[in-house]
Amino acid sequence: MKIVSFLPAATKMIYDMGLQEYLYGVTFECPKEAANQPKIVRCILEGKNYSSIEIDRIFSASKAQGKSLYWVDQELLESILPDIVFTQDICEVCNIDTICTETAVSKLSKPPILVPLSPNNLQDVFNCAITIAKAMGKEEVALRYLAGLQYKVDDILDRLRQHRAPLKRVMLMEWIEPVYNCGHWIPFQIAAAGGVDMLSNPAGDSIVTPWDKIVKYNPEVLVIAPCGFDVKRSAEEMTLLTSKVGWKELAAVKSNQVYIADFDMFTQPSAGTLVEGIEALACMFHPEIFKADEQIAAKFINFNSINQLQHS
Repeated sequence: MKIVSFLPAATKMIYDMGLQEYLYGVTFECPKEAANQPKIVRCILEGKNYSSIEIDRIFSASKAQGKSLYWVDQELLESILPDIVFTQDICEVCNIDTICTETAVSKLSKPPILVPLSPNNLQDVFNCAITIAKAMGKEEVALRYLAGLQYKVDDILDRLRQHRAPLKRVMLMEWIEPVYNCGHWIPFQIAAAGGVDMLSNPAGDSIVTPWDKIVKYNPEVLVIAPCGFDVKRSAEEMTLLTSKVGWKELAAVKSNQVYIADFDMFTQPSAGTLVEGIEALACMFHPEIFKADEQIAAKFINFNSINQLQHS
């Protein structure tokens, strides 16, 4: 059986479940585990260091013209002739979508089975792991994988209850300029970690959110995790936020609860990385209860710590 993944989250779950022996091709954005896999999907933004504003403009122009940011190495795909291709329909800017994938596979001498993975909430993401494994005839592997993840989520909830931890008023940003709120499964992650994001769009798309609305909401905890950006990359653009009127008056800024986090814990919807995100959020919301292990601690940072390093 030959599998091709056009979705980084699917690739991550395939490796997490130990099913990578069936994987023959991935996208340029797939996680480090797949570094040596053939890259079938490429992007016009690949290797470029555009700012948040520039990326937003490029995507908006591409969408207005009805063009995709992604392209498929047709010759490489033909040489593989996969049996199954995993794709998605959630975000046109994050990954190649099913329509583009259908166009590419329609040209193959042997058509594969297309399996779209389009989760809207956290449970949907968990179900995607089952869909992936089931398509490969390995459903029991997914069930074991998810049982371990569910144990971690349940443990966080139990500890929040034991300490009678109050819900924290939170905002998680999926983009810096313009500011986007969070959507789809992320509000569910926030809830599982002991917070509530009233500016979010549960099970729906993230949208541009006016700054004055954020100031009025006045989050107690602010998490910045732009899609596709790690902590270092996001830190480079923080002046776009800190220069805004009302930044210093935000409750999160005053209480030193502004965090920058790696995107893959939130906007890469693999079950394992999203559970890492819940663990990280719990540490941000309730540091008096939760302490991050070495792996999780490496994926987020308090914004004030960056300031101290820059001025030391």
